Amino acid sequence: MRPVDGPFPGLSGCRVIVTGGTRGIGAGIARGFLRSGARVLVCGRNDPADRAALPAVDGRPAEFARADVRDPDQVARLIAAAADLFGGVDVLVSNAGGAPPGPAATASPRLHAKIIELNLIAPLHVARAANEIMQGQTAGGSIIMIGSVSGTRPSPGTAAYGAAKAGLHHLVTSLAVEWAPRVRVNTVVPGFVATESAAAHYGNADGVAAVAATVPLRRMATPEDVADACLFLASPRAAYVSGAALTLHGGGEPPAFLSARRRLPGQRPQAPDASAGRLGCVCPRPRSAGPVGHRPQTPAPAPARRGASHRECGLDHQTAHRAGRFVRGFIQDVSSG
Repeated sequence: MRPVDGPFPGLSGCRVIVTGGTRGIGAGIARGFLRSGARVLVCGRNDPADRAALPAVDGRPAEFARADVRDPDQVARLIAAAADLFGGVDVLVSNAGGAPPGPAATASPRLHAKIIELNLIAPLHVARAANEIMQGQTAGGSIIMIGSVSGTRPSPGTAAYGAAKAGLHHLVTSLAVEWAPRVRVNTVVPGFVATESAAAHYGNADGVAAVAATVPLRRMATPEDVADACLFLASPRAAYVSGAALTLHGGGEPPAFLSARRRLPGQRPQAPDASAGRLGCVCPRPRSAGPVGHRPQTPAPAPARRGASHRECGLDHQTAHRAGRFVRGFIQDVSSG
């Protein structure tokens, strides 16, 4: 199934702010609201080189305001500008974020602090300013945070980013209680997302395809998938949804135990697949069939045939080799706008 390319009902005339909305996921979200008849303001730290490149639908572009969401004063001016331009703010999508890769042990304290500031503190600044406007509106408003699966599972190489996103997910549950009943607050939690910069993150087009093959739905999300989730949460159809996290990971990452080879009582031990480790398969098969420290008594397995299938994961060796090459390295979430 593919995303529906059409307007979402109930959002015509809606007044929307999308932070980090000039590219990537943020631009996709902005286009989704524009397509549904909403009025949209996007922001970024820098003015776009070409205003014609701003998100647009049928010749109707989003408005743009320059703002660094880490600065509370600039945030206040951003929300005030939207309220003046549109006469109010119905929806805030807090999408701006991201982080460069860096081992936790060697990344500088300043880098860790900046990552947490951008991905946790800044969304709080923006949400507080938007809430102040929304609380005074008869219909209240909807605040949607863009989280990440990095905040729900280990995030090696981007530890501070994962911790910030985990904090963001929890922040939403607290704000949903504090700001109810006038304002609803929810999170969209994407996994791998294919944007215009995906090839740079995953190596090349083959890397993108290899990583996508590890997802149960056999593809990455698109910015339109994320936009559709935001449209639903912003719409009257989600009027009773608050404090929730809507996860978009295509089925998630299959647990390691499903592909691990274990010695079963009364059965001969199975030698590990020769592809494990040597060809770089993403399947986390152990090198030995026994517990940690156990030295298997079976002889080393013969080299695997090229093209042989990975029985548990369903990948051929060529795809598994490519996926292993890219997944073992840093895979940066592309949830930044």
